[in-house]
Amino acid sequence: MLDSDKNLSDAVFEHYSVMLHETVDGLAIKKDGVYVDCTTGGGGHSEEILKRLQEAGGGRLICIDQDTDALAAASKRLAPFSDMVTFVKGNFSQAPDLLADIGVFEIDGAVADLGVSSFQLDTPERGFSYMHDAPLDMRMAKGEGKSAYDVVNGYDEKDLARIISLYGEEKFAKKIASLIVEDRKQSPIENTFRLNDIIKAAIPAKFRKDGPHPSKRTFQAIRIEVNGELDVIEKAITGLFPMLRSGGRLSFISFHSLEDRLVKHGFLEFTKGCTCPPDFPVCVCGNRPQANVITKKPILPSKKELDENPRSRSAKLRVLEKI
Repeated sequence: MLDSDKNLSDAVFEHYSVMLHETVDGLAIKKDGVYVDCTTGGGGHSEEILKRLQEAGGGRLICIDQDTDALAAASKRLAPFSDMVTFVKGNFSQAPDLLADIGVFEIDGAVADLGVSSFQLDTPERGFSYMHDAPLDMRMAKGEGKSAYDVVNGYDEKDLARIISLYGEEKFAKKIASLIVEDRKQSPIENTFRLNDIIKAAIPAKFRKDGPHPSKRTFQAIRIEVNGELDVIEKAITGLFPMLRSGGRLSFISFHSLEDRLVKHGFLEFTKGCTCPPDFPVCVCGNRPQANVITKKPILPSKKELDENPRSRSAKLRVLEKI
């Protein structure tokens, strides 16, 4: 994503970490704690965690990301904390295995920012943005797995409509899917601007005047499908929670209603107590709550943050603490 040291430095400087202090506050950092940044990106949350560990008297942070460019940028940014941080390439849904590989079996907290990185959005050749003409790619793990090109040109009309409607919450999903299939008969759809033009042609003019860019929802839907973004959330939560020490916390930021729902229900699973039928005179299941939800309602970005970074507007933060 970033082709030179200069670009790496510039990208780190410009990166905006969503709900930075709220997210790290949620971890309740303590001395000698072991923490994980599951989606390192530009390293903003990681840097704040390391600063607080340093102030507390020490500790360790493991930075995970599936994007080698993000890890390279973060390693430059976090160089002053090199004795406290370890970088690991991989998807955070595999966190238990990735951590076991480096000898970590217990942690005091983990943060996950489920949004696409500003690195990726702002790097045209990665093909995430409808604002730049580039090859259709959208892979967070650079060069690995299926790309947006594969989805746009390989999925049938029914499946395209389904993902655009479900993941993009786009009311014109069927029309968009129909035009994509019709257009690709001429030749494969290879770049973002051509896809952008198809989407705009499918949405009536009166609906293009107000609200977000007409391609935003469809590009979001394709990106989610390409990266399996919803599939990994439950795996991450169920994998990380058993690794938490007592008092350890998970601090997750979501950007999509489906993501937030998965985080909310994933957290609630660990707060359930007795599951016996209500008419049982005594509990026979023996189940006890394993965690408390710290955020009864999700934390939202402040007005100041929204003014500084409009990309934060759909963000929601939820925090879970192990009993």
